[in-house]
Amino acid sequence: MASHLPIVQFEDKIMKTVEDNAVVVIIGETGSGKSTQLSQMLHRRGYTKSGIVAVTQPRRVAAVSVARRVAQELGVTLGEEVGYAIRFEDRTSDLTRIKYLTDGVLLRESLSNPELNQYSVIILDEAHERSLNTDILLGLVKRLVKVRASKLKVLITSATLDGEKVSEFFSDCPLLNVPGKLYPVEIMYSEESPKSYIESSLRTAMDIHVREPEGDVLIFMTGQDDIEKLVSKLEDRVQSLEEGSCMDAIILPLHGSLPPELQAGIPFGIIPFHIDTFQIPVRVFSPPPPNCRRFIVATNIAETSLTVDGVVYVIDSGYVKQRQYNPSTGMYSLDIVQISKVQANQRAGRAGRTRPGKCYRLYSSEAYEEEFLDVTVPEIQRSSLAGSVLYLKSLDLPDIDILKFDFLDPPSFESLEDALKQLHLIDAIDDTGLITRVGQTMAELPLEPSLSRTLMEANENGCLSQALTVAAMFGKSNEKKRKHPPPDLPDGSGWGDHVQLLQIFEQWDQNDFDIGWCKDNGLQVMLSSARARDDVCQRCEKTVVPVNAKNSKGKRLIPEKTKEEIEGYEFSDGGEERMDVDDYVVDADEINSLGLCLPLKTTD
Repeated sequence: MASHLPIVQFEDKIMKTVEDNAVVVIIGETGSGKSTQLSQMLHRRGYTKSGIVAVTQPRRVAAVSVARRVAQELGVTLGEEVGYAIRFEDRTSDLTRIKYLTDGVLLRESLSNPELNQYSVIILDEAHERSLNTDILLGLVKRLVKVRASKLKVLITSATLDGEKVSEFFSDCPLLNVPGKLYPVEIMYSEESPKSYIESSLRTAMDIHVREPEGDVLIFMTGQDDIEKLVSKLEDRVQSLEEGSCMDAIILPLHGSLPPELQAGIPFGIIPFHIDTFQIPVRVFSPPPPNCRRFIVATNIAETSLTVDGVVYVIDSGYVKQRQYNPSTGMYSLDIVQISKVQANQRAGRAGRTRPGKCYRLYSSEAYEEEFLDVTVPEIQRSSLAGSVLYLKSLDLPDIDILKFDFLDPPSFESLEDALKQLHLIDAIDDTGLITRVGQTMAELPLEPSLSRTLMEANENGCLSQALTVAAMFGKSNEKKRKHPPPDLPDGSGWGDHVQLLQIFEQWDQNDFDIGWCKDNGLQVMLSSARARDDVCQRCEKTVVPVNAKNSKGKRLIPEKTKEEIEGYEFSDGGEERMDVDDYVVDADEINSLGLCLPLKTTD
């Protein structure tokens, strides 16, 4: 047991409150130990005798990392008493009593078991992230507590959530506050916003390295591309310093795009230096070597989801990458936007975990006070709700009205109307709004509704195996971009980007799925794509038809069908945006048109 963590001192009070109430809200500052210790407390108090303790996380990397840490603390094998389940990967067993999982996985589990009877306790952790899935879960568990009465305990935990608002949402349930151990943090603002936050971060980082005492530096960037640019620039600048002029430095990227196979099998606290390198693990959570400073360049995953000890200096760019959906156009955009005041304060707090620290904000105090929102806009108010609405309808619960569903912060009527229109267009719901047989099948696949519909059409047109390959690659995150793809890789033969993805997978097949081939071509993400394909394939065999394990061979990979026969993306405008040919693994939301059974050949 990690007895030094603040939350451990409150165990008796927390457990007494849980015993007396069905729902408890716990506000614990980052670093208080709530993510790792609450599940262990419940286990010690016997709650795992009547079921599993489920702990949801909004991010897969957090679910994996925290599960690994808890297994380590309990001295058990990961996957046995303590396990995790994320999209396309389930590392649990019949022995599992504590289960960390993403909120999306828990939603999917409720499709087959709406009352979630396998769980005695459900902990919604990091609820302040207000992910779309978490907001859906809040409404569902509110209903579930009434249905299961005294047989279910629900804990909602957060570092910054409006606890009183959530308490009121759950009929004024108890609200507990667990203080963290934070040292004073000196906040330093820029006089004005820089033209380039990457260059400004670089200058600030080097000033700290040359002038400030020992202590690690945490730098917040917007995404993987910015992280890689800054890591490269920092490497060059550090190497240019005169030897012996200052302490050594290790530069580490930290983001949520690491594929599961790079997380699995790596001890807790070790993360690959570059995603395209298997052999160079470096310690992100362990202390640095003597006379060495770590520069950790991270996305907002380091705000609350993952805690890195040893950080004394924080550089806050003031920005975050955020997906925005416009229901009027049916289009997503990935925008770089200002963070909220809550996020800014969370970032600053990272500098005061182990001793007094400093936070360098690359924006003015006036910008913070006048321009920053108080809190982050919930994802449910800036996302397409098609998948969520389809999910709720597939539950077939008579007491759930989509337009009157109990949301903590209701989405706009326009967004709900847009979702219903999209689902009706792809035959997921009928004219009366009831879910169709097609819609029920789509809901069982772990994909966006439009992509699920495309697979069903591919099945009808005899190209399901090939469509599965592309769907698996589209369904994964855009893990890595290459400016100059290897010249010997397929180029799609003029048929479109999705065919290029299919041809690349076929070429890997022809190389006997050799890992070395992936490494040589900078395509390690193919490994997670293969796992994703297997998972979707298994689900298809349960819900659609058997799928041939092998793809077709030869030049004609897909039958001659017209684009009009593929209904999955008819409502999207494919001319506005298309992926780069070097984006080997992309997010489905980035693509607006997908004709899997016949790519439209371009004409000059």
